Amino acid sequence: MSLNFELIHDDMEPKGAILLFHGLTGSPFELKKYGQFLYKNGYDIYADCIPGHGDNFEDIYTVTYQDWLNFAYSGFEKLKSKYENVFVSGLCLGAVLAIAVGLKYKEQVSGVISLSTTLFLDGWRLPWYKCLIPIGISTILRFYYNYPECEPHGIKNEKTRSVVKKLLAKGDVGMNDFPMTGFYELLKLSSYVRKNLYEFNVPILLIHSQEDDLTSTKSAKTVYSKISSTDKEMIILNDSYHMVLYDNEKEFVFNKAIEFINSHISIEYATIAGKPSDDIDKGTLNSILK
Repeated sequence: MSLNFELIHDDMEPKGAILLFHGLTGSPFELKKYGQFLYKNGYDIYADCIPGHGDNFEDIYTVTYQDWLNFAYSGFEKLKSKYENVFVSGLCLGAVLAIAVGLKYKEQVSGVISLSTTLFLDGWRLPWYKCLIPIGISTILRFYYNYPECEPHGIKNEKTRSVVKKLLAKGDVGMNDFPMTGFYELLKLSSYVRKNLYEFNVPILLIHSQEDDLTSTKSAKTVYSKISSTDKEMIILNDSYHMVLYDNEKEFVFNKAIEFINSHISIEYATIAGKPSDDIDKGTLNSILK
């Protein structure tokens, strides 16, 4: 069963395209409701399994962060060849990849929506020895140990958490543990992105939970403080854990994302009753798209 999905408008001209990246050990399934919401607001949506995820979970033991980068770059290039406006959004590992795309294609990315950005593994549910994880996984031990997925599964809402636990137990929508090899490559990707954040100047919206159980607000704050973007916003949630797209504040997250996206549509997109787009001020354009 393929977990990839595309939501394409056949009956109208889309406002643009949005490329979505899921989290570490997850799948595009975790982006489905988010993607459907964005699609209903006029955008074509693309979400594929990141290398090492999907039907062949064992691939996570051989994949590298460079494979992830190449996958993300290729996905963006394909969309940019077809759409004027291309936004990139991701959760967890996917958020780091979205930022990496913004670093490489800074003049072409319309905007980045970064959710639960995971540059550091310092969330409150990780074990007391979490500070030693980077050392341990840099050795051969990373091939022999998986960190088990456990409560609260990144979700504060108990009803939603119960549903997700059942799905993970079946193994249909994601892995039920965290291979240390995945953590190792995530931290290498994080190091690459952090070293180059000063070059990032794309409009960006960062949303992160104060109670994120996998990665603290340090990740989002690091991005916000180090990038060169003047058009940037960071929102800290107070009633969610890591999986902000499924938790108590999901509607708020959805609405802030579409508000950001609509406000960054290229001016060339709009026409009003045959009026050339160059004559439309941005305030008028934003009111049309909302």
